[in-house]
Amino acid sequence: MLIGLHDAEKEHLKRSKIKFPNFALMKIAAWHKNKGDSVEWWNKDKIYDKVYSSKTFDFTPENPDLPPDTVKGGTGYRLFGNLPHKMDVCFPDYSIYPDCDYAIGFLTRGCPNNCSWCVVPKKEGGIRPCANWEMLIRPDSDKLILLDNNILACEYGINQLAELTEIRYKIDLNQGMDITLLTEENVAILAKIKWLKYVRFSCDDGYKLPYFERMTELFRKHGIALSRVFIYVLVRKDLEAADCRVQGLHKICKNFNLYAQAERNSGIVPTKMQLEFAQKYVYKGLYKKETWGQYCRRLGLDSD
Repeated sequence: MLIGLHDAEKEHLKRSKIKFPNFALMKIAAWHKNKGDSVEWWNKDKIYDKVYSSKTFDFTPENPDLPPDTVKGGTGYRLFGNLPHKMDVCFPDYSIYPDCDYAIGFLTRGCPNNCSWCVVPKKEGGIRPCANWEMLIRPDSDKLILLDNNILACEYGINQLAELTEIRYKIDLNQGMDITLLTEENVAILAKIKWLKYVRFSCDDGYKLPYFERMTELFRKHGIALSRVFIYVLVRKDLEAADCRVQGLHKICKNFNLYAQAERNSGIVPTKMQLEFAQKYVYKGLYKKETWGQYCRRLGLDSD
């Protein structure tokens, strides 16, 4: 059989430097190759026995040339199911993304929270163990990027992180950890991990600010540089509330790395001002010199 793979984000962002491999497609490719099938990237001018298309974000355009019987998956298609077990257990085929020089995977899946802006509980359910780190690593790389959505909410996940402190692999948890679950015990574990670059958290609500104050104390105590802290800041329509978080975090520590994300997915489209806040006010570091209100007055913008 000839199998065609279609990565909607890879196609849409083909000129972008930011390209992350599609985990599901790598597993699908591995399963078909194990069966003896030929696998390649989908070409609209060829005929395939089966075509798979994966789309992560619902704002990524759909390709109208895909065959009508294309097997589609991913939250971008508003499909929240999982891969069939026979595919999900396959080791990913990294060869389809030759520029990817790291391993990726999940130690845990799901999340116990039910945040209104997040599809994870709907897609994956509650938190549970998924794999151990030995199942994820690659023999040709010393880098491992974990995709866990709330690893600190699972004792198994914390134990896996503890094991990762004993190996040579460099780690990145590319989702923001839940700051409210941070304890001195797990900070001691985080301090021993060989991080690729950042230790990532999320700040999606103002009540979390005091937890970041506590984090700075614990990180200093255990020798983690605050310049390595990376914080995702969710930007919803209440921009004043978002700026309270941004200014609050900057006040706690001027070395934090802030990354604002305008709420966008599951049918939600950000306003121009949300994008202005995220892509200019925060991304360009202007929040360090002025508040959002001052920024808007200076440029003659409506802060609402």
